[in-house]
Amino acid sequence: MIAVIQRVTEASVTIEGIEKSAIGPGMLVLLGIEEADDKEDIEWLSRKIVNLRIFNDEEGVMNKSLKDVDGEMIVVSQFTLHASTKKGNRPSYIKAAKPDVAIPLYEQMVARLEKDGGKRVQTGEFGADMKVRLLNDGPVTIIIDTKDKK
Repeated sequence: MIAVIQRVTEASVTIEGIEKSAIGPGMLVLLGIEEADDKEDIEWLSRKIVNLRIFNDEEGVMNKSLKDVDGEMIVVSQFTLHASTKKGNRPSYIKAAKPDVAIPLYEQMVARLEKDGGKRVQTGEFGADMKVRLLNDGPVTIIIDTKDKK
């Protein structure tokens, strides 16, 4: 799994002109799932995300987690995070999980983030043509790949 985590002052997801989700200060998480991902990846990545200290403390130092600041979260599936650009100019998505594997893992990840974070997580819609709007705060953007956990 690959997660692109952006600290935001606000973010939203719109599908066919209708706003599906919106948050204030918190995190927008773009999540890429591949066939080899499993429950262990979900548990490790969820803990990492909710405890990631990327929010400012009283001295302006990034020393607080999403939980510490009572921030909100939107998680959006994004298979293009697994694009391979080694050959040619057209990306290959061969490593991205097919929907029958990716959808259950995406749903499990959202549930785990809610459990670990202690609050509801907003989402996009798997497979939909989404318009994601965000105001990156900082900017702060962190990329975490579960393959790098060991």
